[in-house]
Amino acid sequence: MHHTSTGSTGNTARTSRRALLAATAGLGAALAVPTASGTARAATPGDAALRALIARMTLEEKVGQLFVSRVYGHSATAPDQADIDANVKELGVRTADELIARYRLGGIIYFTWAHNTRDPHQIADLSNGIQRSSLTRPRGLPMLIATDQEHGAVCRIGKPATLLPGAMALAAGRSRTDVRTTGRISGTELRAMGVNQDYAPDADVNVNPANPVIGVRSFGADPELVGTLVAAEVKGYQLAGVAATAKHFPGHGDTAVDSHTGFPVITHSRELWDRLDAVPFRAAVAAGIDSVMTAHIQFPALDPSGDPATLSHPIVTGILRGELGYDGVVITDSLGMEGVRTKYGDDRVPVLALKAGVDQLLNPPSMEVAWNAVLAAVRNGELTEARVEESVLRILRMKARLGLFRSTGVTRAGVDRTVGVERHLAAADRIAERTTTLLVNNGRLLPLDRRRQRKILVVGADPASPSGTTGPPTGVLAAALTELGFTATALSTGTAPTADAVSKAVAAAQDADAVIVATYNVTAANSQRTLVQRLSATGRPVVALAIRNPYDVAQLPEATAHVAAYSWTDVELRAAARVIAGRVKPRGKLPVPVARADDPAQVLYPLGHGLTY
Repeated sequence: MHHTSTGSTGNTARTSRRALLAATAGLGAALAVPTASGTARAATPGDAALRALIARMTLEEKVGQLFVSRVYGHSATAPDQADIDANVKELGVRTADELIARYRLGGIIYFTWAHNTRDPHQIADLSNGIQRSSLTRPRGLPMLIATDQEHGAVCRIGKPATLLPGAMALAAGRSRTDVRTTGRISGTELRAMGVNQDYAPDADVNVNPANPVIGVRSFGADPELVGTLVAAEVKGYQLAGVAATAKHFPGHGDTAVDSHTGFPVITHSRELWDRLDAVPFRAAVAAGIDSVMTAHIQFPALDPSGDPATLSHPIVTGILRGELGYDGVVITDSLGMEGVRTKYGDDRVPVLALKAGVDQLLNPPSMEVAWNAVLAAVRNGELTEARVEESVLRILRMKARLGLFRSTGVTRAGVDRTVGVERHLAAADRIAERTTTLLVNNGRLLPLDRRRQRKILVVGADPASPSGTTGPPTGVLAAALTELGFTATALSTGTAPTADAVSKAVAAAQDADAVIVATYNVTAANSQRTLVQRLSATGRPVVALAIRNPYDVAQLPEATAHVAAYSWTDVELRAAARVIAGRVKPRGKLPVPVARADDPAQVLYPLGHGLTY
């Protein structure tokens, strides 16, 4: 019953949708509760109904509910041959349908690189296919379909879906309303495509400028502000009927190691953790967060064993469940990351995570190894079946709250009514305008004047789009400025400009009235500094636009003006162009302090700094 986004939407699609509705209706009937008049209606099932469902499940089905796996392909039943080959190699099955049949999974995670997210119609079809694969099997249950749609620097579903500012940009705007609106728009569009769980918002407090993995994914360095905005975004997702996920517990904001490739250690005292890292997670719990994701970090003050937090009973059960009073779903970060694989083998990690108090096991390197390891642990008595059922109940409660026992199907018409519609795109533009932050404006260079600085050269970094659908940044900026009445040309010089690239930029600047340099995480040794120095030496005014971390300003004192956009997706770049051109006034305030480059103990620009016109 396969159909792709480029194929027919005729009888095949209608048949598929009918089958999906019938399967969900069958499940609803099984969970029907009597009304006052004696008739049965499908309702959000309570614990008694969910426990009855669990009692009918086999042990293999219960274990399967604990897992959320990747799978390659744009279709649940007929992916491209290259994706079939990747599935066979990594998962031992050909398709999502076969994966669900073999392991009776509780969820699937979508990735761009797994070719799950080509376009909104295709995503909706894939979601329907995945739900059908699960629901049409004996004792079939609805699936959690998840992705990392943080917006900004981490985004799996791109244009034509609405792309919104990321967390640090939103924090620069300081508006709870804007953050709640962001969650609601993002969630509404995800739900229309059949995605019902988002691994957002990031609740980490980014107090380490050198953090290689969090940075602009965090709302900033002020724990109270981060907590307020985490709660606001959670409310937005809840309004849209999507499960939000606060991550990465107990806090990944002060690391200098990326847990994808290493094993970070947090050296905070227990008291500092309580004042800093814990604050946003408490706010998330108070806001009714649907799920909390653990971090693959060592936190000796909370657990001196040397285990990562994901595998720590004192952290997951003792602190998150006990002290913070959280009884919702706890999910691991990806079990394929190095931080969780350093100390134990892939067969031990899922068992130890469950013993720590985790419910969902995300993306193990080998489903076969992980699933069989959990099954064996129950059969040999290391884990009790009751412990597995405890997690299954939490997972089914979340599915029930999301209304998945009533309906899982989505339609292309629903996608067209919801995804990337004009009112959402306009809201994203307005929100982004309120985030752009003016840090330096020597000689009142900004806003640029179309009469005095008509010819603009845009140079700098062109990092790959987070979703694969936006950019390149220099081209987007040049086009936006040209639309605003300037004559702008783009010249990509990269994140590490060569001597030749710098020379070409300097030569091109001779013909420009002003130069805009898109900078990307500039360090003391990075040749982006040379680029800005050489361009400044031409005598042309230089505007440095930080398109990721706002800390770049400390490394580039030669620039005449500095602006922070916090991301390089089109919505933030176009908003920055409107600020630079004077169409809107800069309103953003730094959500992090910026230290001096020559003396990191001294603050160059404090938290809350931001100029305007």
